[in-house]
Order: sequence, then structure tokens, then C-alpha cells
Amino acid sequence: MKAYLVLEDGTFFEGKAFGAHGESVGEVVFNTSMTGYQEIITDPSYYGQIVTMTYPLIGNYGINKEDVESRKIFAKGLIVKEYSKICSNWRSNCSLHEYLVENNIIAIEGIDTRSITRHIRIRGAMQGIISTLDFNKDSLLNKIHSSPGIIGQDLVKEVTGEPKTLWGREDAKFRVAAYDYGIKYNIIERLVSHDCNVRLVKAETSAEEVLAMNPDGIFLSNGPGDPSAVTYAIKNISKLLGKKPIFGICLGHQILGLALGGKTYKLKFGHRGGNHPVLNLETQKVEITAQNHGFCVDIDSLSKDNVELTHINLNDKTLEGIRCKKIPAFSVQYHPEASPGPHDSDYLFREFTKLMGN
Repeated sequence: MKAYLVLEDGTFFEGKAFGAHGESVGEVVFNTSMTGYQEIITDPSYYGQIVTMTYPLIGNYGINKEDVESRKIFAKGLIVKEYSKICSNWRSNCSLHEYLVENNIIAIEGIDTRSITRHIRIRGAMQGIISTLDFNKDSLLNKIHSSPGIIGQDLVKEVTGEPKTLWGREDAKFRVAAYDYGIKYNIIERLVSHDCNVRLVKAETSAEEVLAMNPDGIFLSNGPGDPSAVTYAIKNISKLLGKKPIFGICLGHQILGLALGGKTYKLKFGHRGGNHPVLNLETQKVEITAQNHGFCVDIDSLSKDNVELTHINLNDKTLEGIRCKKIPAFSVQYHPEASPGPHDSDYLFREFTKLMGN
């Protein structure tokens, strides 16, 4: 069955549908990872987005139950050059097509993903629609233009989960309260592997409620959308500064930056993939990192009296990490847990446990 992809500037592609049938509107972005499509589409940070995979063959190792990063697929759609109808892996439980159908997610193949990626790099990420129902370009454009988009939208409220009583051992050395802005399971597993037990709290949980749990540290998770729209999170983290050690990743990094008085802005096309070079300013070592974000903390908006810059992106010199000088709090823009991606930055979880141990 044919499918259409239309971007908000009128750019049009015709391909073949796989996964579910229907229509889906979202911000069209690209990810440069060669593997990990299962982890990518189940990452809640992709809520509101249609993901273009730049690697040309997707689906060849199927889907398994162990590698999901959340309770369901959160990406709004998937764009690939070629979908592999044969999946071969001893851990595979079903095909990517079957998994997309089960989750009612639309995908399109048979189009030039290099062209889409180049277009986004030149013009910037933009809204788009995949449809297997409507093949009228003007009609599809009207549907795109009636969509609210990403900027100014609080998408965290759509992905934050129900609190789980406990992850990890009850007698673990450290107790962590983790704000769930769209947390990936593997982040929790990395914390557990560093002798933490983790209690998830919903995104809107008050600072007072978190402090009443008396955790050893507070974790701020990844998540989707515009950080400046998550005003309740910024307010709560402002109240928690200096009360407990804080570690933030991705959206959690942006919220910490905003709570410290900084500002955020939208990147032209974002950073998404498993091969982004980041310079650790303390060690002068380059870390190859996994990333997924479309917004960034403005370096110049942070007070240099209170905040130290710790990591810089070597591709575009944007901010990738900060540490507070007077209170125990730090954060990074990228994903040290990877999944998928390199493990160069796993030491950050040890840094968090050191803060909690002091």
C-alpha cells in the first residue's frame, strides 16, 4: 500500500506503508544511529516526533521484549529507506512491522532518507504528516498547519508514568527519587547497577513531597518537548536546589539550567544519534555520546559565579554539561546510559553516587 509523507513547507514524498494504517502528524527529525531502532521508538523523548532513520536498512533483527525503553512506542511515526521483511536474531519475538501494528504506529519506506535528512539540515526540523488514507497534498498541508507543533507545548504531561514503588534492592546503599519526565528504563537500570534503589515520582510531584521521602539524591530524567513549557518542573527544582544532590540528563539538564536562572532555545535540527563528540573540559578527553534533543541551554544565560561549564559539543560548540559551584548539582545534555550507543560517559553515574556519599 502506498503512503505519502508531506512536510510543512510543501516538500512531498511517496513511498510504501508498513506498520499501521492511518495518519500521523509530528515534527520530522532524523537519527544517525546504525542500530537501536527499538530503543529509539520506545524512548518517550520522541513523543510528538516522526523519526527518520539515516541508516538505510531497518528491521533486520526484529523486536524483543527486553530492550524496550518504556511501556510503549512514543514516536509518532517512522521513516526508513528500506524495511527488512526478514528479521533474524535469536532474541527476536516479532518483526518491527508487527510491533508497529500492535502499537498503532504508522511507518513509511521506499523514500530517499538522505534527501529528507539534507532538507532538514538546511531548512530545520519541521512538522510533517504520514498518511495512508489521504493523498491530496493540499489537504495534508492543512492538517499539518492545524497541528500545534512542539514549541511552547508541555509534552511531559503526556508521557510521565504512574509511580513504581521501587526499582532495585531495598537495602541498596543509595536511595534516589527520580522525576519521571519520560524516563528510559535503562537509565533506571544504570542507577540500580551503581547500588541505588530508585523511586519514580510523576513530573508534577511537589518539592515538598520529594523531600518527605528523604532520598539521598534526586534524579531529573530525559523527556520530550520544550523545557520552558514545563513550568511546574522548573518551580519544583528551584525549591530543591541545595537540599539534596541532583543529577539531570537531557530534559532534566535543561530544567536544571532553567531553575538556575538560565534560558533555553530550539536547535535548528537537534542532536539525535550515537556518534556525537563531546569534550570534557575537566579531563580534556573527547567522549563519543548518544544524544536525543531539540532544545539547548544557552551558555551565556548562566551565571558564571554559580555554574561551571563541564562539557561542550564539538560539532557546534553548544552546551553539553554543567556543574553548580556552591551546591551539589550537575547535569549533561546527552545520554550516558546510551541504549543504543557508546558507554564512554557511564562514569557520570559514579559521580552522582559520590555526591550522595559525601
